[in-house]
Amino acid sequence: MAFGGTPAEASSRADAGKRWGLLIDAGKCDANCTDCVTACKVENGWGNDEEHGHISAEQAPEWIRKVTLRDKETGREVSAPVMCQHCENPPCVDVCPTGASMQRIDGIVQVDKHICIGCRYCMMACPFKARSFVHEPLTDQSVNAPRGQGTVESCNLCAPRID
Repeated sequence: MAFGGTPAEASSRADAGKRWGLLIDAGKCDANCTDCVTACKVENGWGNDEEHGHISAEQAPEWIRKVTLRDKETGREVSAPVMCQHCENPPCVDVCPTGASMQRIDGIVQVDKHICIGCRYCMMACPFKARSFVHEPLTDQSVNAPRGQGTVESCNLCAPRID
């Protein structure tokens, strides 16, 4: 966003004629593969846990995580990535007292770290558990995805690439 300005400015450039989303074939998602998680970490500058010295695994940022789903009747298991679903009516946006959680006209849900107060209401409202709170001081940030200690963050659907 360094080149695109604030999320509000990026939203003004968004195309109302498009609604962005992801389609993931869970049948092709190998249980032991975490390439999507690694790619997200690299793209958004949240590095590995050891590098950033997270106090615990619960406090590590997760814009995307892998889960294993099991059918109780058949026992069949599939692995799938879970991230922000960029809901049509996002509950995280509804509960944000400052307007930091916002939805662009093209459907992408973003957090403006400049006005986020870190109340975490959006984290509680998210049915996908797709938001993280930044606990630790930040170093080596990505130019395209600035982060802020004491704020909430989530998948931005790689909006800087779309914009």
